[in-house]
Amino acid sequence: MKRAFITGITGQDGSYLAELLLEKGYDVHGLVRRSSAMARTRIDHLNDNERLHLHYGDLTDGVSLVNLVRQIEPHEVYNLGAQSHVKISFEMPDHTASTNAIGTLRLLEAIRAAGLECRFYQASTSEMFGLTPPPQNEQSVFHPRSPYGASKLQAHWVTVNYREAYDLFAVSGILFNHESPRRGENFVTRKITKAVAAIEAGITDHVELGNLDAVRDWGFAPEYVEGMWRMLQADEPDDYVLATGVGYTVRDFCEAAFAHAGLNWAEHVKHNTAFERPSEVDALIGDASKAKAALGWEARTRTPELARLMVDSDREDLRRLLGS
Repeated sequence: MKRAFITGITGQDGSYLAELLLEKGYDVHGLVRRSSAMARTRIDHLNDNERLHLHYGDLTDGVSLVNLVRQIEPHEVYNLGAQSHVKISFEMPDHTASTNAIGTLRLLEAIRAAGLECRFYQASTSEMFGLTPPPQNEQSVFHPRSPYGASKLQAHWVTVNYREAYDLFAVSGILFNHESPRRGENFVTRKITKAVAAIEAGITDHVELGNLDAVRDWGFAPEYVEGMWRMLQADEPDDYVLATGVGYTVRDFCEAAFAHAGLNWAEHVKHNTAFERPSEVDALIGDASKAKAALGWEARTRTPELARLMVDSDREDLRRLLGS
């Protein structure tokens, strides 16, 4: 039985990846921060699975990582833990760097020091491209525009370094935006779809958003975690972009989400500069042709469909909450 170790298992991607690996027969170990003890709703439905094991630890605590890697002896490690909110990274740059950049280094060093023959996946991000114009692929120039993007770039390069210096099977998945009903409520897509449900129910009448002109390449998270798994099944380690290849503005996402509820988005969306970044990333659109050719991976869900399924999920959540 293969053993996998997932940091960030309580997050959107971690929960979907845990489901996928359990379905494939893995023994799944997850890292949870002590502060996450009461924030595990995304994996509550997996609690009865005897092959799921949760361990307290933190990417900012190298000792806990060393001990856990030696204890678990994983065949595959998926580093999904991070401070992943771009706007918050401007407010907490030190914490973001310690968790995302140095945390990755701590984990890689724990694996190297233990002498494990395991495979390592690093969750890189399209935010590393930043100012570089689309389409972006594995050969595009990196130019991050936030402490988050910069921290992820360091983590990306240290992963490459450990692959080259220590012959570690280490890959980076450069994933473009991917969403789902499990997306955090402070991310713009989920903020929009929750607002649609609330406005439709008469609970509120508007939502405040930042830059409506930002272009993003939004895909469906469950499809992207399958891509992560495929990267670690390849014969040789490499880095891959995962994306749909199609860009939409935040305004487009609003239009699709509100229209699904029969609402005119322009009547309910208000612009608030407080939600804009100090330095903006104008457009991220990925070219995933390498992943398609080498891994057989291709995004299936496009942004309009994604917006609709997220609205439906938030509608249902609200109905349950209201008891109707």
